Amino acid sequence: MPTKLKSAARFGARYGLKIKREVAKIEKLSRAKHECPNCFKKSLKREAAGIWVCKSCGYKMAGGAYQPFTDASKIMERIFKNI
Repeated sequence: MPTKLKSAARFGARYGLKIKREVAKIEKLSRAKHECPNCFKKSLKREAAGIWVCKSCGYKMAGGAYQPFTDASKIMERIFKNI
């Protein structure tokens, strides 16, 4: 039987389906490659919680724990553009 839980299947019968689906979604997002704000290539990878490094140009930045740009950071960027 194919699993729909991907990386969260390691938990087996523990913790419940809803939580395992959320974990799988978050891990998929955090392990994906994102666009670098410096060189605009899809080579930004998570190094640690909140630390993102571009494998192409070496640019290192702080961001969200699971994604480089959070909703709050996008709102603050819009506010500072209008000043």
